[in-house]
Amino acid sequence: MAIEFKLPELGENVDSGTVAKILVKEGEQLEMDQPVIELETDKAVVEVPVKVSGTVEKILVEEGSEISVGQAILVIANEDKKGIMIEKNEKSKKDESAKKSEEIPTRKSPVSTKSKNGMGEGKLEVGTIKDFEFVLPELGENVNYGTVAKLLVSEGDQVQKDQNLLELETEKAVIEVPSSFKGRIKKIFVKEGETVQVGQKILIIHSISERDEEQEPLEVKEVEKGIAPSKIEREIAKLPEEQPINKYPSVSKGVVAAAPSVRRFAREIGIDIQEVSGSGPGGRISIEDIKAYSKKLNQQKVVSTLLAPGVIAEELPDFTKWGEVERRSMSKVREATARHLSYAWTIIPHVTQFDKANITELEKLRKEYGKNTEKQGGKLTITAIILKIIAGALKVFPQFNASIDMGKREVIYKKYYNIGIAVDTDRGLLVPVVRDVDNKNIIELSVELTQIAEKARNAKLSLEDMQGGNFTISNLGGIGGTGFTPVVNSPEVAILGISRSQFEPVYISEKFETKLMLPLSLSYDHRLIDGADAARFLRWVCEVIEQPFKFILEG
Repeated sequence: MAIEFKLPELGENVDSGTVAKILVKEGEQLEMDQPVIELETDKAVVEVPVKVSGTVEKILVEEGSEISVGQAILVIANEDKKGIMIEKNEKSKKDESAKKSEEIPTRKSPVSTKSKNGMGEGKLEVGTIKDFEFVLPELGENVNYGTVAKLLVSEGDQVQKDQNLLELETEKAVIEVPSSFKGRIKKIFVKEGETVQVGQKILIIHSISERDEEQEPLEVKEVEKGIAPSKIEREIAKLPEEQPINKYPSVSKGVVAAAPSVRRFAREIGIDIQEVSGSGPGGRISIEDIKAYSKKLNQQKVVSTLLAPGVIAEELPDFTKWGEVERRSMSKVREATARHLSYAWTIIPHVTQFDKANITELEKLRKEYGKNTEKQGGKLTITAIILKIIAGALKVFPQFNASIDMGKREVIYKKYYNIGIAVDTDRGLLVPVVRDVDNKNIIELSVELTQIAEKARNAKLSLEDMQGGNFTISNLGGIGGTGFTPVVNSPEVAILGISRSQFEPVYISEKFETKLMLPLSLSYDHRLIDGADAARFLRWVCEVIEQPFKFILEG
């Protein structure tokens, strides 16, 4: 017999919608619960499934047409009458729900049962062989993407839970992404050098182990072998657990979740709505989301072209007119460094103060106690010694251990002493942070600096390692040079540069003596720090280097 399939109830206060896409053709065989159209309402874009199997005889609507609840959509030839009235049969709905609850385990409700020997409790295994779709998890605050620096596994490899799957290069660091499950790599969807987004599918793990219900991240979706959940069930699984789950959640099959008025607004201001992330339930896009995205694009355009107030970047000439050239993409670290330092140089009025410290006696002590430090796993360097001295200087001169909040017209004075150390790597400039420097002795700092250098060389620095610094030290003495002007690492207000020491004639007690002199350069934010303060700060550091007892007295 032929039946008409009509648009069912869509939810509270939703009476109509626009046909975004027709998913079937006339003559096509339909299965129970198969989606037939995508419908755009004021609240979401939903797939509308049929409640009967059969053959599509006639399609009664067109894409772009407005339809209402109860309006006929399809004519379906159906010989099996059992499925016609399923949506009206409450008993059948309950039976179907009970069947699904037996087939598909939920994330929140692991079933407890007695073990075989009757002792203790354990989780009931609904299925022993599962495929887990692993997607890129959250990487940290304001980190939404990265470049696959290295794949650490191959298809067919066995992996353990928490085993690292890949190295991901972000703007701030190279981090390792661990597996959430134990099993065999069934398929890998990304390649080295490819840029991936948070939430993007990375690989499939074929697992035979019991799932840890409590620790499974939201980013991992489970599909039990032999059971294919419907599209709506898969979309519900994606929603955050704390949000209410709509009966018809939004989907992303070429059509984004947005009302016609929102789409029209996006077109009018020239925004591709496919690129906008929705803040509403199920990724619903609002006009405010469109405005926020447009503002972000404008800000990015300004940052990329505005070198300084009133100075616009000039277009580069065609260099190929004069010879062969090669273009290489910036690494994420280099890109972030360029952007951050451009911002710092533009925003901060820089001044650099220079001085020299007599390290003749200090160098003798460093060599004398160096072997003792090496026994404890560190290397006693000038950087480690000055690191400790700077912690004392920040206590004596608290304005150097601060940040400026121009929006609130406030100065933020910090009561902790975390100092960044600029590290030169083959991937670019990195600034890992040594925490609580004031509470550690020089040997402990030497060991920690050795560990930091090792992590930097092996690209093992985490995002946490790079955050929370109050002041930065940049030592170029191992390379050479007589001085330089380092750029302040915003939101800090000062940075100390160290150059190569050398023997110089110094006039002492009416005669010249040869001393080992260390050039120091202090760049500072003139909005907060005056020149006299900077001169006093740097002179204090030099005097402590020359007379360590001063540190005991004042630091």
